[in-house]
Amino acid sequence: MPGKLYDIIGVGIGPYNLGLAALLDNTPEIEGLFFDKTPKFEWHPGMLIERMNLTTPFLGDLVTFADPTSRFTYINYLHEHNRLYQFYFYNKFQIPRQEYNHYLQWVANQLEQLHFGYEVIDVIDHENTAEPHYEVVVKDTASEKQLSYFAKNIAMATGSEPFVLDSMTGHHNEDVLHTNRYMYEKENLVESPHITVIGSGQSAIEVFLYLLKEQENNVFQLTLFTRSSGLFQLEKAKFGQEYFSPDFVSYFHSLGFKQRLDTLDTLGTLRKGINPQTLMELYETLYHKTIGQKPQPVIIQPNTEVKNISRQNDTYILRCHQWQKENSFDYETNKVILATGYKPHIPAWFYDRFKDKIVWEDEDHYKVTRDYQLVFHDQRDHRFFTMTNLEHSHGTAATNLGLAIQKNIKIVNLLAGRDVYPDRHDTIFQQFTMDNNR
Repeated sequence: MPGKLYDIIGVGIGPYNLGLAALLDNTPEIEGLFFDKTPKFEWHPGMLIERMNLTTPFLGDLVTFADPTSRFTYINYLHEHNRLYQFYFYNKFQIPRQEYNHYLQWVANQLEQLHFGYEVIDVIDHENTAEPHYEVVVKDTASEKQLSYFAKNIAMATGSEPFVLDSMTGHHNEDVLHTNRYMYEKENLVESPHITVIGSGQSAIEVFLYLLKEQENNVFQLTLFTRSSGLFQLEKAKFGQEYFSPDFVSYFHSLGFKQRLDTLDTLGTLRKGINPQTLMELYETLYHKTIGQKPQPVIIQPNTEVKNISRQNDTYILRCHQWQKENSFDYETNKVILATGYKPHIPAWFYDRFKDKIVWEDEDHYKVTRDYQLVFHDQRDHRFFTMTNLEHSHGTAATNLGLAIQKNIKIVNLLAGRDVYPDRHDTIFQQFTMDNNR
């Protein structure tokens, strides 16, 4: 091994690995490095729409559930920026998405172990050496120079990427775009005569609402198609929220693979839907715009799946299918915004290097322990943690931004060999089994 051996190297720097780095700040005996190909920290910059809030409360920041006294809490961020009184009088549990991004950048700027502008292009498993370890090959995106670093453990948090059907690809990015690029193209969009949004999740409605308000200053037809049966709100009932707790995660993980997938289906309203406040604002905006029965160039149509998109001169033809009526039709528009969701981003090197070494529960889902380690066919002490593609193993909390800290508490404690942070149980009012298998 030609270089220094770190305790852990993080692949990707989003909120998950950023939170891990922040918690490791209290454990100087654990040395880590974190790499990301982007030049600086940005959290979904294409969707930082003004006046839109997170759906998770401010207590679900990077560190509070592990250590409320940490200097990286959201409350301390407000204190350091002289906004604590303003936030107190603001009097909301949810926080602006733009401010959350600024908070994350504030944390990132204080952590020297974060390295932006470096893309991880390979991870090599040196398992048959005196001290088994991983070699992480990174490329400096500015100079194209490649460097190798070495670590006993890996934490892969490569996030997600836009999910777009093949039948909707191949068009100009400024005309047919995913919501993750909305803020880059919004000025161009409102100059077109007709905009169509496809989807009905939180991102779809946020974009649709923003464009609806833009009609006050711009003239365009605005349409929304979704194959869902309607615009349904996210489940916010208190007992439902307990399904994001560590107790439920442990229970869920104890189930068989098929049981877990079936359980996910029953919890759809907790995982997918629209913030009730966003829906209320949309409805109120529509109501005010139609006072006096004033006609509006707005269409909202559920039960309609867009099968494909084709270009015709300067417009696009959407091939649509109203699945309840079994009626297909073509719809002409100038711009298309795809709010079609995301899928886990798994790097190519992962499949090349590890596909045959790890245990898979089916062809798409690898087996993961309760403490977020990949399960290998062989026994090993050099661990590979993953925070990507975990819904099948850890349930509703797997993609919950505010409770990602559950992952990091377990990882830090494992690396340290002691309880650096309390790993809480019996945190809710419900139980899910009589055998205390939580």
